[in-house]
Amino acid sequence: MGIRYELREYEVDSEDLSAESVAAKIGLPPEQVFKTLAVRGDRTGIFLAVVPANAELDFKALAKASGDRKVEMLPLKEVQAATGYIRGGVTALACKKDYPVYVDELAEICDVISVSAGLRGVQLVLAPADYIRAINGKVAAIGK
Repeated sequence: MGIRYELREYEVDSEDLSAESVAAKIGLPPEQVFKTLAVRGDRTGIFLAVVPANAELDFKALAKASGDRKVEMLPLKEVQAATGYIRGGVTALACKKDYPVYVDELAEICDVISVSAGLRGVQLVLAPADYIRAINGKVAAIGK
């Protein structure tokens, strides 16, 4: 797609897979490191939500944006089967299926953002507009 990006590797601590920890390890503020969460809507089924490391997912806002009445986290035991990735390595860039992706609007105010490259220990740093285009993402206020 002609997208410029940078890979940043970091040491994985299996006891602390938090996005905040990853942010510190790759030298970016938490608000520029985005975590990808697998969720299930009562009407739309499985999709992905991408929010900053220092934010929580606003389930009500995500339900409204996705057209669902209720959204919940996909149980951890189902994440790998659904996405092809393990916890701490989920990315919207190459899932098993082409799931809809909702990206928190705060991504758009950053010069660059970081997302998982698809495995623990590697982050992809790129322009938010390029990321949103690559994943065909929808932007909405879904973090809190």
